[in-house]
Amino acid sequence: MRREFKLPDVGEGLTEAEIVRWHVKAGDAVKVNQIVVEIETAKSIVELPIPWDGAVADLLADVGQTVDVGAPIIAVDTSEPSESWKPSAPVRAAAEDMVPNPPEEGAVEPGAHGSPAPKEERQAVLVGYGVKTGATKRRPRKRQAARIPATPVANPSRVEVDGHPAPAPAPPAAGASVLAKPPVRKLAKDLGVDLRDITGTGPQGSITREDIHAAAEAKEPVAASVAAPERVEEERIPIKGVRKMTAQAMVASAFTAPHVTEFLQLDMTNTMETVQRLRAFPDFAEVKVSPLLLVAKAVLTAVKRHPVINSSWDEAAQEIVVKHHVNLGIAAATPRGLVVPNIKGAHALSLPDLAKQLAQLTETARAGRTQPAEMAGGTFTITNVGVFGVDAGTPILNPGEAAILAVGQIRDMPWVVDGELAVRKVATLALSFDHRIVDGELGSMFLRDVGAMLEDPLRVLAWS
Repeated sequence: MRREFKLPDVGEGLTEAEIVRWHVKAGDAVKVNQIVVEIETAKSIVELPIPWDGAVADLLADVGQTVDVGAPIIAVDTSEPSESWKPSAPVRAAAEDMVPNPPEEGAVEPGAHGSPAPKEERQAVLVGYGVKTGATKRRPRKRQAARIPATPVANPSRVEVDGHPAPAPAPPAAGASVLAKPPVRKLAKDLGVDLRDITGTGPQGSITREDIHAAAEAKEPVAASVAAPERVEEERIPIKGVRKMTAQAMVASAFTAPHVTEFLQLDMTNTMETVQRLRAFPDFAEVKVSPLLLVAKAVLTAVKRHPVINSSWDEAAQEIVVKHHVNLGIAAATPRGLVVPNIKGAHALSLPDLAKQLAQLTETARAGRTQPAEMAGGTFTITNVGVFGVDAGTPILNPGEAAILAVGQIRDMPWVVDGELAVRKVATLALSFDHRIVDGELGSMFLRDVGAMLEDPLRVLAWS
């Protein structure tokens, strides 16, 4: 029995996906829940399993093709009915009689009576887009000019063929010899002129130097257009997948929520020392401890002190929805675009568990394996622009969230400590927030508290 597997909606209301990679081909045996294809949705790369045992009959979508949700992408021949039941011979014969025979080649095409239908053939198309079936037409052959014996005549303009005057000389056909002296041939080669494309004006239709120069002048615009692709001045990249979704979300966020951004420059020296000490603890032996871990912990602690920063705006209900759980989003740059997976229930995690979750989240995002469910439901986001050597920025809110914190690079800078100038580890924090929910006082207090905990990590214990 042949079954078709249709592209499911693997996200929240997704309408299409792109085929990234097939793990099987026609004829391969497959088992239930075997991964057969990778697709890229508007949010991430997703692996799809097949729900049946059987053999792959056909791949119905090509790599690189964008397929609508609900469209079949693979056909599988599953197990036939059991041997205990088989239709009788009369039943089989009747069933076979009900199946029309395929039309023979040359049959009349529907809607065009009296004319044979064109033969269905496979036509080559662009690589990655498969082949299509359609009517093909053979290009008509060019008629070859009648050969004229190379016999000396007194008046070339009065050459006769079968007793009738011959027409004016035409350009030589492909493969035919042309009349041109060696110096003329060399000139044509130097100027990139094809002698077969020129009608000679010399004796007996021979090509002259003037013919070559005239052809070269006529060819200059064409040559310029041919050479243009070598100087590519722009490139067009299709907007699809993760990048398309990110663009739509950022536009919606920027033009829906009134953004305000505040900055705070702080001394991170104590945080960097704490990172080094944590790395020596057995609890962190198998995970990477970075300043981002302490930033995340400071954010989670500050959210507990200022819950409204962890909210969303419900336009339909005209309500502010305060979340009493923190799904902490971490913005990650990938080759396919920006993704923001989040750590579910981050507020309830211990520091070692938070470190493990951050490491796993980052590794999955860089591999392009983040699932749509891992990006849904975020309540607060951190974006670490410092890894790119950037000091600060004005981040755009992740849709549905009230605030986002950008962390700049940590670098040595002159800093006043106890009235004296010293070299310290300094970084800049930038907090963007939705001014409908968060006013200047709340945003400033939240940012101040995050900064205070990073300047003195002991405050995390005091405020937790």
